[in-house]
Amino acid sequence: MKRNILLAVLVLACRPLLMGQPVKDVFTPLEPGRITLHGYLQNDIQNTIEHWLLRPIPYERFVDFFRTGAPQFALGEMWGKAVRSGCMLYRYTHDPRLKTTMKATVDDLLTTVQPNGSISTIRMDRQPGGPMGDMWERKYVLLGLDEYYRYVEQDPRVMEAMTRQADCIVAQVGPEPKVPLTSMGWSPNHIESSTLLEPFMRLYGWTGQRKYLDFAAYIVSTGCSQGYDILQQAYDNVPPYQMGGPYPKAYEMMSLFEGLVEYYRVTADEFCKTAAINLYHNIMKHELTIIGNAGADQPYHPAVMGEAWGNTALEQTNPDITRMMETCVGVTWMKFASQVLRLTGDVAAVEAIETYVYNGLLGAQMPSGEGFSYVNLLNGRKSTNMGWGWEFDGFMVTCCNLNGPMGLAYIPYVAVMNSAQGPVVNLYNAGEAVARTPQGREVALHLQSDYPHSGRMRLVVNPAQEEAFTLRLRIPAWTSKPSLKVNGKRLDTTLQPGTYAELHRIWKPNDIVEIDFPMVCKVIDAPRGSNRAGDNFQALKYGPIVLARDENIDRHYADPVTIKANRRGLVSLKPVAPTLTTARMEFLVPTTSGRIRMVDYASVNCWGGLHVCTWLPMKGK
Repeated sequence: MKRNILLAVLVLACRPLLMGQPVKDVFTPLEPGRITLHGYLQNDIQNTIEHWLLRPIPYERFVDFFRTGAPQFALGEMWGKAVRSGCMLYRYTHDPRLKTTMKATVDDLLTTVQPNGSISTIRMDRQPGGPMGDMWERKYVLLGLDEYYRYVEQDPRVMEAMTRQADCIVAQVGPEPKVPLTSMGWSPNHIESSTLLEPFMRLYGWTGQRKYLDFAAYIVSTGCSQGYDILQQAYDNVPPYQMGGPYPKAYEMMSLFEGLVEYYRVTADEFCKTAAINLYHNIMKHELTIIGNAGADQPYHPAVMGEAWGNTALEQTNPDITRMMETCVGVTWMKFASQVLRLTGDVAAVEAIETYVYNGLLGAQMPSGEGFSYVNLLNGRKSTNMGWGWEFDGFMVTCCNLNGPMGLAYIPYVAVMNSAQGPVVNLYNAGEAVARTPQGREVALHLQSDYPHSGRMRLVVNPAQEEAFTLRLRIPAWTSKPSLKVNGKRLDTTLQPGTYAELHRIWKPNDIVEIDFPMVCKVIDAPRGSNRAGDNFQALKYGPIVLARDENIDRHYADPVTIKANRRGLVSLKPVAPTLTTARMEFLVPTTSGRIRMVDYASVNCWGGLHVCTWLPMKGK
């Protein structure tokens, strides 16, 4: 069924007739502060808090852009991105230092409100900013303030600032004689301005004021870009790299669809749900690389500098690629996938999130914790800080530096969740969580694990009292012959990889679930993209971990090899003590010419100019 684009006035007039009952999510996040991770992932989270968010981010300089103007387009996004990450990590840690830092910069920002209510890098007499516009920047102001109000402090001044900012936008932007939303933005199709959909839906959730939902309906009615109906294209299953004409910018597109899911939750508009779910599936099918991120500069959209969709799942071994997999894209994919997970309970969303977390996200983080790579390569110099951003007295800050911590903040957000039937365990990093039973009582979960070094774990289930409920445990798609025991008794049901095991019983305090997801190492053949020079490569994946050769420990890191595997494509690895103390894991890998050393992709440090080889050239090819 095709969607007819109506005049905005008609859409707003008819919208009440189109609304259904609000949609309830299948999975919901735990309450703030109800999960603590240990070891593997916790170290990375704490690293970004200590060495990036608490210092040296120049929050005062970000606020100055609103006080004195910005010398470059979109610099007003920096404040919102930094504060959004800080507040989301405060949700997890309740670290008082984060609260102090966030409060100080929010107080500073509130001194920049202009008489018309806007918080903008553009003076009110020049708003909304001509053909460039400042909608993307104002969107991030709203998101930063929303995260602060939601997770740090419900300060009435912050709510007032959000409503005044939104009211100013509604007064300036919309159907004629206002300035059309899709006429503003730096991109050829102006898609970024329509990402206001998410903060407007959040503000509607806080206030219930119809004018904010009406403005969201106006955004949806525009098709969300100039010259292309992005929503219709998603509904029609157009591949992502063909959406939006010459500018299928991955990051902005997913930001828009995050808002579309929020819009669906309120309106129950099935068109919107179908469009969002179709995009999600098509990103999985066409775009995700072996490390769980997407986008490239070749062969379709070189002018977008590796930040556009690029049919990357197929093209990822194309040797012409020089920039790919922007960190902003990976983090926003993680957030969009978590929206779909909450909405549908689709276990594949967790698989995608896990792959990105352990490979792309950790692989982008600087070893010092001071920021994230702008893009990542699979072969070559993996990391770079070159990209859009601004230099503050010799200190470079990029959009990806500020978005990376948000990805880390989403790990505990999705690791364990609630459902109407009971707790849901999605990720297996060691830690504790407190979930809810169907009766609303607390149930403590304690996961003892060295995951992802191995798949053997012990989960202690400790409800407040005996109660019947269902405990869902994700069975990873990559495992073989998984097994579960409850209080020493093995389950006699077949466990299907890539699903949830549903353990329904009367749970008692200190019940124990023993988990065994055997780790296997699989050979993955290169996809056959548009360039035949990219065909003769292979890669290795150990459980959720992508392996790579590291020039830091092997000067022959890029030499062609023939991996020794059995008929099922499985490789027998030998774990060894890492050569470098900074590596998480290292293996001896059998080849026809002897064993080579490979480490997890995330541990390869290319910040000093050395290189990585993830897709291994095949010997004799």
